This record gives sequence, structure tokens and C-alpha cells, in this order.
Amino acid sequence: MTVQRAPYKLIGGVHVPEHKQSSTQSPIKPLALAKRLIIPMLQHIGEEAKPIVKIGEHVLKGQKIGEVRAFVATPVHATTSGTVVDIGLYPVDHPSQLDALCVVIEADGKDEWAAHTGIKDYHLAEAQTLLAIIREAGIAGMGGAGFPTGSKLQVKQQTPVDIVVINAMECEPYITADDLLMRERATEIVEGANIVKQILGAKKIIIGIEDNKPQAINAMQQASQSQAHIQVMSCQSKYPSGAARQTVYILTGRETPANGRTTDVGVFCLNVGTAAAIYRAVVHGEPSLSRITTVTGLGVQQAANYDVPFGTPIEHLLNQAQAQWSKISRLIVGGPMMGYSLPQVQIPVVKTTNCIIAATLEDFPPPPPEQACIRCGDCAQVCPVQLLPQQLLWFSKSAEFDKAEQYHLDDCIECGACAYVCPSSIPLVQYYRYAKGEIATQKQEAEKAERARLRFEAHTSRLAQEEADKEARRQAREQAAAQAREEAAQQAALASQQGAAPPAKDSKALMIAAATARSNLKKAEKRLLAAQQAGEDTSALLAEIEQLKAEVKKYE
Repeated sequence: MTVQRAPYKLIGGVHVPEHKQSSTQSPIKPLALAKRLIIPMLQHIGEEAKPIVKIGEHVLKGQKIGEVRAFVATPVHATTSGTVVDIGLYPVDHPSQLDALCVVIEADGKDEWAAHTGIKDYHLAEAQTLLAIIREAGIAGMGGAGFPTGSKLQVKQQTPVDIVVINAMECEPYITADDLLMRERATEIVEGANIVKQILGAKKIIIGIEDNKPQAINAMQQASQSQAHIQVMSCQSKYPSGAARQTVYILTGRETPANGRTTDVGVFCLNVGTAAAIYRAVVHGEPSLSRITTVTGLGVQQAANYDVPFGTPIEHLLNQAQAQWSKISRLIVGGPMMGYSLPQVQIPVVKTTNCIIAATLEDFPPPPPEQACIRCGDCAQVCPVQLLPQQLLWFSKSAEFDKAEQYHLDDCIECGACAYVCPSSIPLVQYYRYAKGEIATQKQEAEKAERARLRFEAHTSRLAQEEADKEARRQAREQAAAQAREEAAQQAALASQQGAAPPAKDSKALMIAAATARSNLKKAEKRLLAAQQAGEDTSALLAEIEQLKAEVKKYE
């Protein structure tokens, strides 16, 4: 089976220095187990897991330690055997640099597994069974934002999914984790893709790989050569071809709607690491416990890819790679285009930690100072989403956020291509992130105000309804009393005509009528007092009071 060239090309994009060779000179390396693992209860987009273990409890590798109930969430598992020594807030791998809830395990060195079994012949399993296994395994996307895979597979779509795309582009500089994974574990990736195809009822699998990875292309071709429904495609090495929407367009020509997902055009896209994790979960019954992470940069002597258990402190990982701490100026998680700096080395590796760059000043010299925009238009030419970065910059700097939204700021994937080519060294992505944050804050405030308005209106409506109900009950009582008086008068008149004794004065109807008459008299007297104090004409009230007194007297 020949490797087909991708039929479409990336719109915009840039060619950037790859810096990949140093971490691809050796096979994937196992990592010596750290003494303590700090396992966050949230390692993906969605809801945080709730710890279900206690301090002092002994746990086994693969044992569930965090449970979830929300749809967009994944459970969390112990990545080695040992004792839970703390449950609390710790710094985690996240751009916000906020602390998060973690379970800390002191490893016992045995790496003893909890009981687990898989389904060897998954072809005979029902889709719901496979979905349940994937969800319970705690698998989340290992190539992007980390959306829970079990939730992603269960989202109902109006458009049936007919193509499963394995995104193996890995277009950002320095990162080689997917490249090495394909070279060494191609069969696992292919089988994981087949499991997803079976769940979704898709017809075809396309594996998209940039042409700067010839060994990975060959390995994936060999692993899938006997399967006619799998097509391995190569494409031009250009950043950011690995963004999901761009990958789907390059491989299929289908354009994902601005506010939609790739499944809206019948394509399910997943990373190679995610596919391999699905295979391990279904066939071997192993939860998601580790990932391949690239460690590179001139600050380490052994740049390579390591199989890292989740919760491993980055300091431990760098020491394994023989970090030269005196040379390191920055630690970057992810690539240089879309990654971010780490504030400290005790932060643990999580499901989305695909690369650690131990950067020196030679790797990343200080950026030149920002200068004024010269309106060259280079940023617009490289934008893969075909936006107008220059306009978005002006709107962001001038806080004209409504105009920024009109120019589709939300469509920006923050790839950094515009900033990379900017001759004025303007940090465009930082401005866009600021604008997005302000827009989100304003929307939250508007939603908060709208909820307050709705609560106030509901409260006012409820009070008005209570008053209306109260008035209705009062009128009903008055009508009942009037009817009772009328019936009593009719009975008295009938008894008088027949020479019989009148009904007893303590009958219920007479008691109600008498009480109502006395109440009406008291109310009229109060109105009379108020009118006299105000100096108003009281003749009508006096007549009414006399009439009411006569009515009261009838019941005495």
C-alpha cells in the first residue's frame, strides 16, 4: 500500500526551525519511578474528580483514586503502588498557574498492579461496552486541550461520522513524542483507531503525518498495510497543520464550521497518543497512567522521549535527562509557539504534558522590544483561519471588544504564526488572549446581571401573585359570608311565616355572618377616624357605619 499525498494544503501557516533531531536519536526511555507522585484530580477540560481515598491508605497501580459524576470528566487512577500521604492543593501544569486539588502518593517501589482485565477480541463487544471502558480508564486527549475521550465519543451528532482521522502531524518545533510513539508502537495506534471506528460506525480511517517523519510514516504504513479501510497520508511540513480543523481540511477538504466541531462535518479527530491509550484500556484493561513526553532543549544533556507516569514532578524528569540547571533560563511546557513557562519544577506531569523544553538563552534569546505596527500585512498572509490580525490588534489594544468579536476573535486558535512573522516584534497572541479574557469577563458579568434581573422579576411576580391570591381568598370569604347571611335571612323569614322558632343563633352560618358584620364595622370606624384626622368629609362614612351597626344588631 502506497502512502498517499494529502489532497489539500494548509491555508497560511509558517515554516519554522524544527529542533527535533536531538530528541529522536534514541528509543523511548523508561523513567525511574519518583519517590513521590503528585496526582492532580483535574488533568483535562471539564469537572474535577473527587478523591475517594484517605491519607494513610495503601493503593495499587491502576486503582481508582478520584471519582466523577459530571459528563465532561474522567476518573483518576494511582500511577504506582504506595501510600497516600496528603490530599491538598498543589501547583499544577496549567497556564493559570493556580493550585489544584491533588492526591500525593509515596511510592513503595513495588509498582504493584491492581487487578485488571481487557477484551482481546473487542470486535465482538458492543459500542456501549467499549465506551464504558474508555470512560472508566480516564482517557483524555493527549495532543490538544485534553477533552475527555469518553465524553467526546458520546456526543450525539446530526451528521453521522464516516471518517476517523488520526492526527499525527506534530507540527510544533521541539516536540517529537508522537513521532517516537508511531515508530515504536504503531500497531497499538492502529488498533486504537479501529476501536474508535467500531464505536462510531465509521467507514474509513485516515492517518495524517507530516513528511518530515519518514520513519513514522513507514511504521504506520506497515502496521496498517493489510487493512483496506486505513489510508496513511503525508502532507507538507508546515505549522500549524496539526490544529484539528486544519488537519481535517488538509486530509479531507471538509471545512469545520466556525462555532462547530469536526464531527459536524462527519470527521472524528484524535491524537496518536489517545489512540494508543484506548488500545491499552480496551485490550489490556489498563487505565490511562502515563504518556510519552519529550524532554529537550540545550539545558539537558540527554534529550529524549520518556514514558512518564502522571504525577511525576518535572524536576525528577529533568534530572533523569541530566539537566544542567545553571544553564536553564526558562522551562517551557509544550512547544515554543503555543506553550507557556512553568513557575516551578515541582509541578507534576499530567495527561496533556507532551513536551518540556529546558531552554537556555541560546535556545530563546530575550525578544526584541515591541515596536509600532508598520501595516505590512504579513500577519494576515500566514493566519491559518484567514483572520485580520492587524485589525484584531487595534481593537484589543483600544478595548473595542465588540468590534473584535465582529472580526471573529473567537476563531483565533492562538497558534502564534502572526507573531512569528511580525517585523515589529508585536506579541499579537498576548493581546488576543487579553481581549478574549476581557470578553469572557464581561459576558460573565452580563450573565450575572441577567440572572439577578430574572430573580428580581420572579420575586416581584411571586409577591404580586401572593397578594392576588390573598385578595381572591378575602373576596371568597366575603361572598361566602354574604351568601350565609342571605340564607339565614331566608330561613328566618320562612320560619316566621310558618310560626316556627328561628334558627339557633349559634349556627355556623349565623356565626360567620355576625363575625363578618363586626369586622366590616371595625374597618369602617378606622376609616372614619382617619378621615376625621385628615379633615375630610365623613357624612358618607357615618351613614355606612349606622347601616353596619344595624346589621350587627340583628345578630345580637
